[in-house]
Amino acid sequence: MHRATSIVLLTLATRVLAAPPATESRPVTETIHGVELTDPYRWLEGDNSDPQNMGRLTPEVASWTDAQNAYTRSVLDSLPGRKALEERIAELMEVPSIGTPTVYGNRYFYAKREGTQNQAVYFVRDGIDGQDRVLLDPNQIDPSGLTTIAWTQPNHDGSMIAFGMYRSGDENSTLYLMDVTTGKWLAEEIPGKVSFSQWDPDGRGFFYERLEDLDNAYSSAFKHHTIGTHHSQDLTLFRQQDIEFFYKDAGYSAEQLSQLKTTWGPFGMPSKDGRWLAVGYWTGTAGVDLWIADLDKWRRTGSLELVEMVRGQNGRVGGAHFDGDRLYLQTSIGAPNGRVVRIDCHNPSIERWQDVIPEDSKLVLQGTSFARGIIAADYLDQAKTRIALFDYSGKSLGDLKLPGIGSGGLSTSDDRTEAFLAFSSYNMPRSIYRVDLATGESSLWARPDVPVDPSMIEVKQVWYPSKDGTQISMFLVHKKGIKLDGNNPTILYGYGGFDISMTPSFSSTMFPWYENGGVYAVANLRGGGEYGAAWHEAGMLENKQNVFDDCIAAAEWLIQQGYTNPSRLGVAGGSNGGLLAGAMVTQRPDLFSAVISAVPLLDMLRYQNFLMARYWVPEYGTAEDPQQFKYIRAYSPYHNIKPGTKYPAVLFTAGENDTRVHPLHARKMAAAMQAATASDPAKEPILLWVDRDAGHGQGKPRHLQIRDIADQRIFMMWQLGMLRE
Repeated sequence: MHRATSIVLLTLATRVLAAPPATESRPVTETIHGVELTDPYRWLEGDNSDPQNMGRLTPEVASWTDAQNAYTRSVLDSLPGRKALEERIAELMEVPSIGTPTVYGNRYFYAKREGTQNQAVYFVRDGIDGQDRVLLDPNQIDPSGLTTIAWTQPNHDGSMIAFGMYRSGDENSTLYLMDVTTGKWLAEEIPGKVSFSQWDPDGRGFFYERLEDLDNAYSSAFKHHTIGTHHSQDLTLFRQQDIEFFYKDAGYSAEQLSQLKTTWGPFGMPSKDGRWLAVGYWTGTAGVDLWIADLDKWRRTGSLELVEMVRGQNGRVGGAHFDGDRLYLQTSIGAPNGRVVRIDCHNPSIERWQDVIPEDSKLVLQGTSFARGIIAADYLDQAKTRIALFDYSGKSLGDLKLPGIGSGGLSTSDDRTEAFLAFSSYNMPRSIYRVDLATGESSLWARPDVPVDPSMIEVKQVWYPSKDGTQISMFLVHKKGIKLDGNNPTILYGYGGFDISMTPSFSSTMFPWYENGGVYAVANLRGGGEYGAAWHEAGMLENKQNVFDDCIAAAEWLIQQGYTNPSRLGVAGGSNGGLLAGAMVTQRPDLFSAVISAVPLLDMLRYQNFLMARYWVPEYGTAEDPQQFKYIRAYSPYHNIKPGTKYPAVLFTAGENDTRVHPLHARKMAAAMQAATASDPAKEPILLWVDRDAGHGQGKPRHLQIRDIADQRIFMMWQLGMLRE
């Protein structure tokens, strides 16, 4: 075991930082629902002349971004201890990362990144005791490290594999095929942000989804490809823009149909035997409509006929498995905590659904996987994993024994009881176990050696009251034996949205923080999925302020309990969590000394106009609606900056190639806060870093990850008083 090392850090007493580059104010005034608003930095959005491609980067905005990036680098790169910290993080990033195996036929497929590799390499093994063989090495395909394998999907017998690749974080995957036995690539190449659905039973074709226009995030189409043909000849089963196909008999108005076009849209789940197709249409982040289609009839007639299962009810769907003419489906429709139902494909209406695994009032069903004769239900029990096993009639087979308290997930195959369990916690490296679900036998398959001592830290879960009295759970991670003297540097992290759960996970790169006395707190805010659909709904739309209140209450509890104080407390979040961090700095600037807002949404009055953001209108609402405008305006971080306020130091980050959240949010917010803050920029600067080689964060190569982690850690260490002689 590598000896834990502390970082020698020097004083900042004599350091004087330059002011940020000046940003020209070009006010645009408009009236929205009777309220006059002025936006001084709309020009930083870019070119908005094309309604289908808003916010295109202009040379002027690029030049401004370069100046901001140069300022940020001059600050972060010159901080004492930066080099030592980056070297330590690089060492920790050399820890191997191993993916959970999937099994097809007699072949085992998995990914592994070792040492200084920028991207994970994909391997195949013939038989459990066979020799590992490299299938795909993106480090060889693109030595720059910027090309990522987004997904892989072997066919049923493992003889062929489909995979998607994208570059520089744009997530616009192109599909390719490979013969697994020979390792040779086929001629197929399908562009368009492709996601894979299902192979045909004979392996001669497959179903997939792609965007027909990369500049239009709402142009998805579900298609079928026959190997050896050009993708332009592929059959289209349905398209997002053909909204009437799904709702022709629903009696919806043109306006309602137009709104549905810009939700997450349609998706398909074909059966493995090629007979049935379950079709869903996301009506929001908490609702989905479902149909069933007979693929045999489609092949005979060329017409896809949808038979309605359920429409107009709240709830989501998860794991699905066809067993002949029966569909087993995980859903929260009619069950906020989730259930598994059995559906007769010939009579699929919701009134005929049968509970196989009924809703549990105390546990939240997060995922479902299907093995031979066994259904594995992945529950959250107070934000920690519990896996219960059932047969296909719903009879309980007991719980799967887990290595401890943490987060786990299964990889199963429906033709065997062999499965692989991935498990981790804050103080337990991600480990993979080979398990037999029928017997319970388990053996360690892979666990990386980490150059840290996990036993040095302790993890506990606490509960605290939010503003309205709701009890919120929070994980606390820190070195054993810390004193509750109110003086511990603490990072509070949260997300609070989209039914996404914050559960325990291991991060070796957090250990320099723990080694130097830092506390890490992860709050399970409303809006997430930790406690079911009701928990999610309590933090969306008009209830969004609950999320911010929960985070503020977490900060106040940490102070009251003696963990920290405002001068030693930071808050961080990314994406929807970046919005959270932005709300913290505008709503309670007195409560924090450092804020990291990564790839954030911040201008909530205009967010829906850019990239794929109309997908999120059901989660946040839209300022186009007069009632929703009121509550969005009340919390939108960009619109709640107050000139003359002593703001804490803030680091905004964004990706120039982000296809989810436009970098305009970070650009505009940074400019506005730099102009508004009354704090000394030499001590509490407002920094912006826009990564020109990245997107929302997915697929980022190792060397860029090292830089980003070092940026964020040294920024927090500086601002929370950890840089010392």
